[in-house]
Amino acid sequence: MKLARSFMLGAALALSSTPVLANSYLNTNVAFTQQADQSQADTIVILVPADTESLDLGGLERNTREHIERVMELQSFTGSAGSILEVVGPVSSSADRIILLGVGDLSEVSRADNEKTGAALAAHLTDKSSQVFVDTSLINAASNPALNIAQIAHGIDLRNYRFDAYKSEPADRPQHNFTWSATEQAEGEYNRLVALAEGVFLARELVNIPPSESAPIAFIEKVRYLEDMGLSITVLGPDEVRDMNMGALYGVGQASKDGAHLLVLHWEGSDQAPLALVGKGNTFDTGGINVKSGAGMRTMKTDSAGGAAVVGAMKALAGQNASINVVGVVPLTQNMISRDSQLPSDVVMTGAGITVEINNTDAEGRLILADGLWYARSQYEPRAMVDIATLTGAKVGAVGTDYSAIFGDDEGVLAALRTAGETVDELVWQLPMHDNYMKSIRSEVADLINGGSPGASAGAMFLREFAGDTPWAHIDMAGNAMSSGGIHPGGANGYGVRLLTEWVYQYSASE
Repeated sequence: MKLARSFMLGAALALSSTPVLANSYLNTNVAFTQQADQSQADTIVILVPADTESLDLGGLERNTREHIERVMELQSFTGSAGSILEVVGPVSSSADRIILLGVGDLSEVSRADNEKTGAALAAHLTDKSSQVFVDTSLINAASNPALNIAQIAHGIDLRNYRFDAYKSEPADRPQHNFTWSATEQAEGEYNRLVALAEGVFLARELVNIPPSESAPIAFIEKVRYLEDMGLSITVLGPDEVRDMNMGALYGVGQASKDGAHLLVLHWEGSDQAPLALVGKGNTFDTGGINVKSGAGMRTMKTDSAGGAAVVGAMKALAGQNASINVVGVVPLTQNMISRDSQLPSDVVMTGAGITVEINNTDAEGRLILADGLWYARSQYEPRAMVDIATLTGAKVGAVGTDYSAIFGDDEGVLAALRTAGETVDELVWQLPMHDNYMKSIRSEVADLINGGSPGASAGAMFLREFAGDTPWAHIDMAGNAMSSGGIHPGGANGYGVRLLTEWVYQYSASE
């Protein structure tokens, strides 16, 4: 019999102020069954481990099995992870095609390998498929087939995201209905990953939409519905930001129509002191008075990607009903140019009581994060904090875009980040922090100055001043917010959602 639950990924996301986004996801029905009924499928997918020589599948006739095995031999199909071999369905079958999907050696493949395998299948399928039956019987001897199945299905979901709501004639969206021959355990594992995928989708959406529709107030309204999932939401407007002396955050937003806001999402999954996630939410960055070039400004809607990652992680944790207390803090601004713009050589007072001289209005990320970190630390007394931001071009020069750069002094926080990065394939690399770098952020007229060299390390040293004694790490994800290939179909990729969510679990388990 079929298991009780099925999932509709891509149901209209409740983004209140932009109704066209209701069509931004590819609809995918997913169900699990322990019966091998393939009669309704127009596509049969068979998961094939590496070096499989014989297809011992009761659902296929002997002649069909022998034909497929011959094609496998002729095509040198070895079942390596992500490899695909398609054959025409036999006349006696309702299926139009049979797809062999290689899953590799399941004793060696990683979660990332499985997800990429699922993504390869999603990229291969077209609108010719509507009813897809996935036969998993050949991998039942694996050590944890349920987990492998769930991860492959998760990869399909991540790849199947679409963002075409602003196209006058969007491409046709195939309606895929997947039925997996799998156990209730596989459904449970997949259910947790559904919540994670939905967090990734939200983060992608918040970065993909035009920046005029994601200014601070619009950004906040687009996540209000998360209260229905049990997250408590607090919003500080410009007057409240100013009244709390968060002058660094206030100053960056003072030239924009909305001004500076602070968004706080709280998931109280336990009575323990919370973990804090702080994300840079600069929804567009002109550079301010130190204006960027036209080419440099082209992708600056991604400057909210750190904040979007925090929001997506909070949604994922709520969807997973995590037994962990977590608070997400997102300082929100638009770094614009007007007669009210912050000026180089201005001095601002931060919530922490530290004064900052403005050296460069295009080094605004560390300013808004400074007050975000102080707010999280002072209002919630977290047991550890991680901030994430598209902070410096210097980070891209140092480690490229295959890694994020991480900084910090607490090995427990850093170790959990490394493990989390390896687990979800959002890799991190530690860059140095040294007291010698302090000279680059010392001001002659104030306590600190924003800017200086080396850029990535200087930014981290600046932020450390606002973390206080709380165990803390900084993630510089500059250059990582957009990509295509593998589990990402193109555009904003939701980077950081899976890294932060996994870090929460890894750090909690390590304490």
